[in-house]
Amino acid sequence: MNLAPPELQTPVPSPCINLCEMDQTTGLCRGCLRTIDEIVAWGSAGDELKRAIWLDIRRREADLDFG
Repeated sequence: MNLAPPELQTPVPSPCINLCEMDQTTGLCRGCLRTIDEIVAWGSAGDELKRAIWLDIRRREADLDFG
C-alpha cells in the first residue's frame, strides 16, 4: 500500500471519486475539485501536469470552507 500523497505517486492517480457534479458557483467538480478543463485534460496529461492539478486541488481544499 502506497502511503505517499497522490500528488507524489507514480503514476499519478486520478482525484476522481465518482461524485461527478459541477458546482455552478465555483466552476469545480464537487467530488474532485477540478475544473472541467482539468477533467478533460487528465486522460492525456503527463505526470507533471497531473501533479500541478493535484497542487491546485490542495490549494482549493485549503481555501474552501467545508464547515
